[in-house]
Amino acid sequence: MLNTKLWLKLVLVLLVTLLTLWQLSSSRQFQLFGTLVDKVDTEQKLVALTFDDGPTPQYTAGILQLLELYQVKATFFVTGAETQRYMTQAKQIVAAGHQLGNHSWFHNRMLLMSLDDISREIEGTDQQIREAGFQGDILFRPPYGKKLLMLPWYLASTNRTNIMWDIAPETFDQDSEDPQSMATEVLEQVEPGSIVLLHLMYKNREASRTALPIIIKGLKAKGYRMVTVSELLTTQ
Repeated sequence: MLNTKLWLKLVLVLLVTLLTLWQLSSSRQFQLFGTLVDKVDTEQKLVALTFDDGPTPQYTAGILQLLELYQVKATFFVTGAETQRYMTQAKQIVAAGHQLGNHSWFHNRMLLMSLDDISREIEGTDQQIREAGFQGDILFRPPYGKKLLMLPWYLASTNRTNIMWDIAPETFDQDSEDPQSMATEVLEQVEPGSIVLLHLMYKNREASRTALPIIIKGLKAKGYRMVTVSELLTTQ
């Protein structure tokens, strides 16, 4: 009986530990080492639009045209593999005055990666971002927002800022996503210093691409100016 009770306690402790680690890995406000930013503390009505993944030849030009139409700057967290493959599009993003951020090389979860693998993923992507002509600080965003021990340790040791978000209107359910509802969610949640996350670069993100101009027009109507993440960070 005692052995059974002991095993049950050990299993419970293990489950609680795993749950705690999973919640920590997914937290948008906390990591064990280094600097994490999910929102900037500022009184200015500024917001950063951030777009993960890509670039891709199918959608980059259209996104840039829309941003140019509304005179908006954004931050593109790109993968190294796609930047290398679609360097022309990456250079177009930089030439248009937008910011490139690092979203790893292959977009794999980095929870259990070794330091060597993490270094290769991030350093390789940095090289591609520099090849595209971006000269500013290279900020980082982990794939799926996941981080635990080794990734934050690496980011801290290399003085890299981990950029998360406080508004993410996408559900990743094509059947339920509605562009107007996504825009409404952003406009209801936005505060000075907010960081908005969207995915625009793939075929299945049509709802997000349709929502983008609604979001931009709505933010402008509320008196917000859209800036890059690095610009936003200078106001805190």
